[in-house]
Amino acid sequence: MTETIGIGILGLHEGRTLVIGLNHPIPATVGTDRDAPHRSNLVRAVAGCDLEEDKIAAVKKECPDLFYTTDYDAMLARDDVDVVAIYTPDSMHGAHIIRAFNAGKDVICTKPIVNSMQDAQQVWQTAQKTGRKLLVGQSTRFFESFQRQRRAFDNGAIGDVELVDAHYVHRMDWFYDKSQWATNSTDWVFLGLSHPVDLISWYLGDIVEVQAIGSKSKLAQQYRVDSFDIYTVNVRSKSGKIGRIMGHYGLHELPSARNAIELMLYGSEGSSLAQYHDMRYLYTLPDGTEVKEDMLYSQRGYYFNNDVHGMHYGEFANYAHHFADALLNDLPHSPNLREGLVTFTLMEAIRKAAVSRKPVHVDTTWLG
Repeated sequence: MTETIGIGILGLHEGRTLVIGLNHPIPATVGTDRDAPHRSNLVRAVAGCDLEEDKIAAVKKECPDLFYTTDYDAMLARDDVDVVAIYTPDSMHGAHIIRAFNAGKDVICTKPIVNSMQDAQQVWQTAQKTGRKLLVGQSTRFFESFQRQRRAFDNGAIGDVELVDAHYVHRMDWFYDKSQWATNSTDWVFLGLSHPVDLISWYLGDIVEVQAIGSKSKLAQQYRVDSFDIYTVNVRSKSGKIGRIMGHYGLHELPSARNAIELMLYGSEGSSLAQYHDMRYLYTLPDGTEVKEDMLYSQRGYYFNNDVHGMHYGEFANYAHHFADALLNDLPHSPNLREGLVTFTLMEAIRKAAVSRKPVHVDTTWLG
C-alpha cells in the first residue's frame, strides 16, 4: 500500500460527493480557514463505477482523470484501488461489501452497511475470513459541529453523560422521487433514523433495551411507503444510562426552530448541542454561561463546496481521510465494522419494537 490511498467509488449518484470532496480543490471564493488546497493529502478517488452511463458521464465531466466503468469486477481488479466506497441502494450493500472483501479491498460503506440480519451475518463472517476492514460512512459524526462536541466531551467538558437526545427530521418527497426503492425495500429506521441512532450509540455504548412507537405521515401514505416514517424511541444502555431518538420524514420543516439533525448531551458538569445543516455548537461553561460557536462562514467552503448549504463534501472527505490514516499507520478507526453491525442490530430492534409495540432486548451475542 502506497503513502496515498486510492479509492474506487461504487454508485456515482451519492458517490459523486466523495469524488468531488477528495479531488476538487477547496473553493477559494467562499469562506474556509483551511490552508491546504485539498481536503486530504492521504487519499484520492481513482475510479468510479455505476450501471448508468449518464451518471458516469456527469461525474466524468467534473473529474475526467478517473478510471470509469459499468463493471464492478473491473474496478475491483485494479491495483490502484485500495479501498472501495459503496453508495448503492441499501439492500445491495451486503453483496457489494462481500465482493470487495473477497477481492482484497477494504471498504467504506455509506450507512446503513446492511438492512437485513442475513446480510449482517454474511458480511461479518467474510470479514473474519478475509481480515479486511470497513468504515461506516456515518457523515454526521464527521461534520464540524459534531466533531467539536465530541472533542469537548472526550476532554471532560460535560463530565459523565447522563442523557443523550438526538433527532433527524427532514421532508423526503424529493428522496422518494429519485430513489423509488426507498418506498418498499427498506425501512426509515435504516434510512434517516440511522443518523440519530448512530449518535446515541456513539455516546452511550451498547444499548440493551429499546421502546419504540412508529406512525406514518400524510406524505408516506401519498407515496405508499411500506414502513413507518415517524419514530420516537427510548433506549437504555448496558451501563444504565438512557437516551431518546426522534425521526420524522414527512414533516413541514421549520429550520429556524429545529435543525435537521441535532444532538443534545446532558452531562454531570454541563450540557452541549451540535446542529446540522447549520454549523453551530452550543455549550455551557462551568459558571453556567452559554457559549455559541457558529463556524458556518469560516468552514462553509470546506464542508459545502459552495456559498450555500450543499451536501456532505467535507464530511465524506473527513471520514475517507480518517480511514486512510488508520490504514496507513495501523491506527484504530470508528465507526468500524463491528460498531456498524451493533448499530444495525439496534436499528432492527427499534423496527421490531415499533411493529410489536413492546420493548425489545438488543442481542449482539452473534458478533461474539
